[in-house]
Amino acid sequence: MTFMKKALTTSIALAAASTFAVSAAQAQMSNDEVRIGYLADMSGTYRDLAGPGGLEAMVMAIEDFGGSVNGVPIEVMSADDRNSADVGANTVRGWIDQENVDMVGGMVASSVSIAVSKVVEENDGLAIISGSAASSITNEHCTPNHIHYVYDTYPLANGTAKAVVEQGGETWFMLTADYAFGHALEADVTKVVEENGGEVVGGVRHPFPTNDFSSYILQAQGSGADIVGLANAGSDTVNAITTASQFGLTQSGQQLAGLLIFLNDVHALGLEATQNLLLTTGWYWDMDDQAREWSDRYFERVGKRPTMVQAGVYSSTMHYLKSVEAAGTDDPETVRAQMAAEPINDFFARNGQIREDGRMVHDMYLAQVKTPEESTGEWDLYKILSTIPADEAYRPLSESQCDLVQN
Repeated sequence: MTFMKKALTTSIALAAASTFAVSAAQAQMSNDEVRIGYLADMSGTYRDLAGPGGLEAMVMAIEDFGGSVNGVPIEVMSADDRNSADVGANTVRGWIDQENVDMVGGMVASSVSIAVSKVVEENDGLAIISGSAASSITNEHCTPNHIHYVYDTYPLANGTAKAVVEQGGETWFMLTADYAFGHALEADVTKVVEENGGEVVGGVRHPFPTNDFSSYILQAQGSGADIVGLANAGSDTVNAITTASQFGLTQSGQQLAGLLIFLNDVHALGLEATQNLLLTTGWYWDMDDQAREWSDRYFERVGKRPTMVQAGVYSSTMHYLKSVEAAGTDDPETVRAQMAAEPINDFFARNGQIREDGRMVHDMYLAQVKTPEESTGEWDLYKILSTIPADEAYRPLSESQCDLVQN
């Protein structure tokens, strides 16, 4: 009888301690749940490279994590930013003020990401940007409240432009989307081309988005440049390549350099139009066993192979949730510090690390689009030519304009 009383007392004490521990953990979790907002172009130019597929990747990460963290549930909400900085900023402001959103993920148009990063800084929130390209996001537009995860214009230029110049493409004409992303990519490409002995002989900036590229392609042809660099993305890139083909640009001896080509673009255009195109990517679904295993699960749910952005949304969401769990709180400053303290090695990132400027640096890859004869299936589109190591791919901190960096 005495033994049973002691055992009962011990059980009660353990249960109380366990309840106290859970309560303490929950006390560090705002609103007794972790709320994540997914913001992206869900219906326009960038729909296929992120869009609903990126939301599905985020949901996959939350399900794989178990649906809760530190004893509290994880809730997801989503919105279409319509590629508008004002819409994106107002949406996130409402999420933070009225819905107590802890982290905002996704984001594609760089103008949206820059606007949102200012909102999260003003409101002490956290954003993880996976779809945007402008390197300025962690350079002159850096904040202590956001992370740029998948890629940016610096490695795109450092990979593709450098490779093209080395292959003899010395004179360039730049066809650029007229907003933050296009400007950043144009500047980074110009720098790389000139440093490697080439020259940018002309260029034109087109509105975003654009359906008719006829006049721009005619200007590119008139320039006589060896290379026409496409500093745009999404349907703009598809339309530009299609128009260039119709106008016989490559048949006349000029070459296209797609500086931000996504898997869905190549799939949409077909290998006949894109074969042998060089590109730089942060990830490819068929690059190794880990990538294939995750991509097969994604394909079962979505019916398409994932882009690097969609894979990055999963990886960044998982890294965020692991950091919340490890830190015991969803406090943005604490979680961001925890995310930076832990390396990222998963199916998406190799040698990943979040730097003080908020840039997640990881290995990048120079790829080439396969010929129709080389491809063995609908989504067998790339061959990886080389790896660009993380410490070589991204802008060095010694060149950073970010206020968070101590040069």
